[in-house]
Amino acid sequence: MSFDQSDVEKIAHLARLAVPAGEARALGGDLSRILDLVAQMEQVDTSTVEPMAHPLQMTQRLREDRVTEENQRELYQSVAPATEKGLYLVPRVIE
Repeated sequence: MSFDQSDVEKIAHLARLAVPAGEARALGGDLSRILDLVAQMEQVDTSTVEPMAHPLQMTQRLREDRVTEENQRELYQSVAPATEKGLYLVPRVIE
């Protein structure tokens, strides 16, 4: 696949990237080589290759569910400008 300067400019615009005019041609060549490599990798037959790892075959180690810190809500809220019933009150942002 070949990218010309207009293709690179369109891609840069969509990605919201600023590409200097002098670099657009070089980036087009780089993108072409990357997509050629991907196309080459897609042609490799991997049907006989076993996956090296798969999350569904693993058991997750769980830690013990225990409290490690004390509840210090009153201490934390004592310095807040406004609280009510254990909640922080903030100015309304959206009207």
